[in-house]
Amino acid sequence: MKRDPDGPAAFRRRPPEQPLKSNGPTMETPLEPGSFGSDSYLLVPDRLLLPEGVVEDHAVVVSAGTFRDIGPKDAVTARHRQLRPLALPGKLLMPGFIDAHHHLTQTFGKALAFGEPSEIFRRVWVPLEGALDTELVYLAAKAAALEALRGGFTAVVDAGTRAPGDIGAIARGTREAGLRTVLGLICNDAAPDADRQAIRQRAESFLGEWSGDGLVRPSLAISIPEAASDRMLQDISRMAADAGVIFQTHVNEHLVAVERSLVDCGRRPLEHLSHLGALGPQVLVAHSTLVTPGELMMLRDTDTAVAYNPVASQWKGNAVAPAAMMKSLGIRFGIGTDGTRSDGFRLVDAAEATQRIAFGLGTGDSCCGAGWTWLDHATSAGADAAGIGGITGRIETGKEADFLLVDIDTPEFSPSWDLVWELVRLGNRDQIVGVFVAGKLRLWQGWPTDWDGRALMREVSRRAGAAVGAAPIKRVHSGSTAHRAAARQQSEFAE
Repeated sequence: MKRDPDGPAAFRRRPPEQPLKSNGPTMETPLEPGSFGSDSYLLVPDRLLLPEGVVEDHAVVVSAGTFRDIGPKDAVTARHRQLRPLALPGKLLMPGFIDAHHHLTQTFGKALAFGEPSEIFRRVWVPLEGALDTELVYLAAKAAALEALRGGFTAVVDAGTRAPGDIGAIARGTREAGLRTVLGLICNDAAPDADRQAIRQRAESFLGEWSGDGLVRPSLAISIPEAASDRMLQDISRMAADAGVIFQTHVNEHLVAVERSLVDCGRRPLEHLSHLGALGPQVLVAHSTLVTPGELMMLRDTDTAVAYNPVASQWKGNAVAPAAMMKSLGIRFGIGTDGTRSDGFRLVDAAEATQRIAFGLGTGDSCCGAGWTWLDHATSAGADAAGIGGITGRIETGKEADFLLVDIDTPEFSPSWDLVWELVRLGNRDQIVGVFVAGKLRLWQGWPTDWDGRALMREVSRRAGAAVGAAPIKRVHSGSTAHRAAARQQSEFAE
């Protein structure tokens, strides 16, 4: 069969349009992708976002993919006279965002879920993923990775796919894009014909398969507690703890799921996990929007982490997770997109805004975390919840150099009185100039530097229609155009 010249081979890997320089640039060198081509470089941004806040007159040395030196500009440049400083006027250097909850193989769906009632996974996502073979899994994952990088995410936590295609294709797509990924393997065994021994063996093999990979870290997952037997929930959680990786599951997201759990076992989902001893510091539970005071104590006392997904609450949820309360109680949490939209700045805006609307307005809390809370939980605290806090999430010596260069010489940040608050409420994806993962420039002004992102988009557009058409998706509502026509017809009838 004749291959499409714009097909997969066109976007897998190609050399950059111009050779990268072998030595550090001078301060007069114009800022361009080639400026970051050497193994070691010294950056002098206008502002630097450190764990304690924004600082000026600082410099950062990146070498062999990690932060090697950070400190006052004069001291750092004096310690590294072999490197020529690269000035970054009008730029903020900040940690990359961590997406604590994503579904990388759902990217073909997007607006199919808009306006739909809760539990769309049953009617949209599971059918869609079921139509994805290995090549479509790869395409969906790489497209999602590109979108994530464009939004300033340097790492994502994938909750696992139910696609029949090879899960390794997800890793291949994200690794080629340059996105750090915590990759979940679903271990559901509730089906009558489930081979429990084979599921456990596959989980053990999967954990070893990605050991030592630079960008992919394994994780074990169960879609929702009711999708697995009690024994499997216990075994997979314990297996993750023993391997030093996270165990993921969705809990207390929708009223109907809480009610099903109460009917089936007499306990709410989080209560049931606690009863089984399946909670713990290795566990990352997604959503936890419908939580009782007692369940909050369970999360705190077991040191279980939560993925707070504010955009998902806006678009399809029954409630907003009490993230501000979780912070006050010492419950660890990161902030996730749930595969909604991959824009880190809009995500932290949603994280703050939903807390203010759901909880702050009624209590007179006009601060709702003071901005910095949401930046922290979208970066350093999010990395901790994802099980990768030891390697990324902060601009800190020894950490992997996962960072963003953000243009702050813009009307949105001028005049600037409180840059952290401004990033949360005024920041936008189009202000991200460069995205770096493990010290390597992955995107420049929104597009990859060493592979063809636009060719990927053309291939995705060509293939997605057939995949969606083959999936037995059931939507409750029509699309916006049909809805508009129906509303107009109803209005005319009423007249």
